[in-house]
Amino acid sequence: MTSDQPAPGQRLGPYTLGPLLGQGGFAWVHSARRDGGNSFAVKVLKPRYATDPAVETRFRQEAAFAAGFEHPNIVHIEDVGAERGLAYFAMDLHPDSLSARLARQSVIPEGDAVAIGIGVTRALAYAHERNVIHRDIKPDNILLAADGRAVLTDFGIARAVSGYVAATGFMMTIGTPAYISPEQAQGRALDGRSDLYSLGITLYRMVTGDVPFKSNDWFELARMHVEDRPEPPRNRNPELSKRLERIILRLLAKHPADRQPSAAELLDNLADIAIQSRPTSDLPVPEGYLRDSKTVLHEQEQKKKGWWKVW
Repeated sequence: MTSDQPAPGQRLGPYTLGPLLGQGGFAWVHSARRDGGNSFAVKVLKPRYATDPAVETRFRQEAAFAAGFEHPNIVHIEDVGAERGLAYFAMDLHPDSLSARLARQSVIPEGDAVAIGIGVTRALAYAHERNVIHRDIKPDNILLAADGRAVLTDFGIARAVSGYVAATGFMMTIGTPAYISPEQAQGRALDGRSDLYSLGITLYRMVTGDVPFKSNDWFELARMHVEDRPEPPRNRNPELSKRLERIILRLLAKHPADRQPSAAELLDNLADIAIQSRPTSDLPVPEGYLRDSKTVLHEQEQKKKGWWKVW
């Protein structure tokens, strides 16, 4: 623990911090107990951002904005504050997360993956209707409530940092490399379809046990998102239905116009799988995405030889 990091037992407003639950590039998350006994999760902005007035102000403004969201699939923000140079917000504490479940169970059954996808898509439909893009959909930001609901978190940080980047011109890519959309990797303008791509990566991870693109080099990983076709998920998990595979592959289209046009339409697609009401053969999939394992291996070998070029 660094000297700047808040410690268990420290007070922030009406909250007494408990153990560290996790951290990202911008903040720490602690369990906490509020005066009166209720438990919460408290997210604390890291000092190198909190000491920048522009970031700290945007962090609190956007956390307060997200606190106005009232949706069962979006985490409830209880309180927003700052004390002793630490900006924070308190939110509902949920018992599990998708990342924790994936650590216990590398491949999630299709029915459960669809249910989680439906919950996240409902949250995105609500946010996108209000012109809010999440920008960092990934397992770490998907909590699992006691009743099994998927609950999306971290709208505040994504908006705060993206606002800071826009205001200052500081070069920073918002998002997590394994889950960013091609347009994020290229620094282009984003809309809700970027979130849908990241959700497609998350669904792929749930049903296959891994993300479609991996590299230790950030620039190579960004190039993969922009250029490389994903291996069809049924090549990695033959038990996966063709219905869900088609939905995932459409989400992973390189160009936003080739993906589902909205979270509302994706929600209809996933609901159709849940009730098995219609075939998905009419759902468009980018050309060349449905390849067998032999073709994928051949493409990889040719690429290693240096002359294979992605369409």
